[in-house]
Amino acid sequence: MVTIYRAHGLRIVIFTNDHEPAHVHVFGDGELKINLVGPEGIPALVWAQGMKVNDVRRAVQIVENQQDAFLAKWREIHG
Repeated sequence: MVTIYRAHGLRIVIFTNDHEPAHVHVFGDGELKINLVGPEGIPALVWAQGMKVNDVRRAVQIVENQQDAFLAKWREIHG
């Protein structure tokens, strides 16, 4: 697991042994998963568990703003 971003009590990680499609996991009070490229070409929330609604929104916004950087990191880790 590689932490690629920390802010606002959230930690965004990429698991080194994970699978396609490219996605990140976000940990805070709970956990969520966001695909880096959803059906419309922007990040898409896959699921959230135990995360406050405001933290879910904040995490999605961070991933949208950092999409290119996070995709580059995914490719670096997974080849």
